[in-house]
Amino acid sequence: MSHKIILDTDPGIDDAMAIFFAFQHPEIDVLGLTTVYGNVPVEMAAKNAITLCALADKNIPVCKGVGMPWVGKESGYAHFVHGDDGFGNINFPAAKGELDPRSSAQFIVDKAREFPGEITVVAIGPLGNLALALRLEPELPKLLKAVSIMGGAAFVRGNVTPVAEANIWNDAFAAEIVFGASWELNMFGLDVTNSCPFTPDFLTQLKQNNPKLGGFVHDAAQFYVKFYSQNRDEDVCFFHDAMPIAHLIDPSLFELQTGHARVSTDPLNIGQTSVALPNTTASPDWLNAQQINVATKVDNARLTQLYLDTYSL
Repeated sequence: MSHKIILDTDPGIDDAMAIFFAFQHPEIDVLGLTTVYGNVPVEMAAKNAITLCALADKNIPVCKGVGMPWVGKESGYAHFVHGDDGFGNINFPAAKGELDPRSSAQFIVDKAREFPGEITVVAIGPLGNLALALRLEPELPKLLKAVSIMGGAAFVRGNVTPVAEANIWNDAFAAEIVFGASWELNMFGLDVTNSCPFTPDFLTQLKQNNPKLGGFVHDAAQFYVKFYSQNRDEDVCFFHDAMPIAHLIDPSLFELQTGHARVSTDPLNIGQTSVALPNTTASPDWLNAQQINVATKVDNARLTQLYLDTYSL
């Protein structure tokens, strides 16, 4: 079974790992990369996406999207997580390539109209492009097959504030728009991504299985490992962004729960993703909210093997 996807991304070390994973797997057909600010400014995100496509010998459209939150000023960037270049400061040479002239949001709308009911948007950065696409085409939920996001923290603490995960926190007002739309939305947040740490041995295996793409991830992720290993007894990192793609390939890897979801735009709790599971509330404010599917468990061993096997293809 082939899955047509648009990968909405802010590359990013774990974005790079996820993008190569999608490129490598025969069941995933990546129609284009739409970029957004997040881990890095949007101009760098777009350049990084072009570089990743060139490294993987993929001639697909790359679009530049929103560079600011839906509401408020430009946010800071995660230099301390992904490095100044988004790739762990490995000074990898940027590839030359032309951006698609369309905005990320317009590309999403155009492809959804071209392939109605066939495309899953996999959003692994802040959700401004999807929110804008909804404004451009209010019927977008009927045109897309589904939306799968890496973001949020439903039942665990956040990683930017005690309640908010980075992608949602970066553009909470856009996230509230996206969570409120009537499409099938699958959320792969910290509830599941933080439950699956990866060791340096995994990075070594990726490099052995695929010296070019796995080697890039291995080298870039050395910076990433140092960040995640602070105050830990072992060296680890987390490849958050590949999980929504893994779910498309093998849903049996995951356990998901369904509930009514909201994103807080209150200043104190901005970016909090709250999910009301069945029979937990009688509040109309919650029962009238859209339902989403939240990943809460993953089979770590099988997921790890899927990544390694795919990089060896």
